[in-house]
Amino acid sequence: MATANLILQFSSEDAMQESVIYQDILQKGKQQEAFRFLMLQLNRRFGEIDASIIERIQVLSTEQLEVLGEESIDFSDISDLLTLLEQQESN
Repeated sequence: MATANLILQFSSEDAMQESVIYQDILQKGKQQEAFRFLMLQLNRRFGEIDASIIERIQVLSTEQLEVLGEESIDFSDISDLLTLLEQQESN
């Protein structure tokens, strides 16, 4: 019975939200959503994006993806993306 109570205690919403694993899952979900949204924007603007560029974008943090998303509004061509991507990678 003590084990069941311990499991219930650890599975409470507050405990889960403070969990490192929960925070990691949440952050990865945010990063994936930012990536997905950015790719929708870029594909709509420039057509299919080269796989090598996609690989470079996939490893960026959520914050870096958000910056690219904001800046992509002003991109005139794919070279603008590559320039900003190089800046993001060097940070």
